[in-house]
Amino acid sequence: MKIFQQITQLKQRRRGFHIITADVVNAIPQLSEIKIGICHVFIQHTSAALCINENADPTVRQDFEMYFNKAVPENDPDYRHDDEGPDDMPAHLKAAMLGCSVQIPVRNGRLALGTWQGIYLCEHRNYGGNRNLVITAWGE
Repeated sequence: MKIFQQITQLKQRRRGFHIITADVVNAIPQLSEIKIGICHVFIQHTSAALCINENADPTVRQDFEMYFNKAVPENDPDYRHDDEGPDDMPAHLKAAMLGCSVQIPVRNGRLALGTWQGIYLCEHRNYGGNRNLVITAWGE
């Protein structure tokens, strides 16, 4: 079994849902050495998340942002954690709802995503800064 791990830093992106599949693949070129295995992607932050969803129509990503802003509004007077601004606690809640990692099968050196699937960086802060990912791939 082969195991590879890379840490990569994504440049700062505006608040929203961004396809980062190419960033992940480019960060771990050793993926091509795995015929059958798993790729795990973990984000080292608590105010951004990862998920897999539609990679073709950008309106899906806009609708994701709209939905999460409605579901977890800013400026709720019941929030106690707001030291870094009105998007602070909502960002943590949204990240908790979506999760901090994704796992994708690897087949013949490539991520075995479906035709319309892509990996999203779910950026919940207005100014979240650069984001770090730990990418681990293993298999035969």
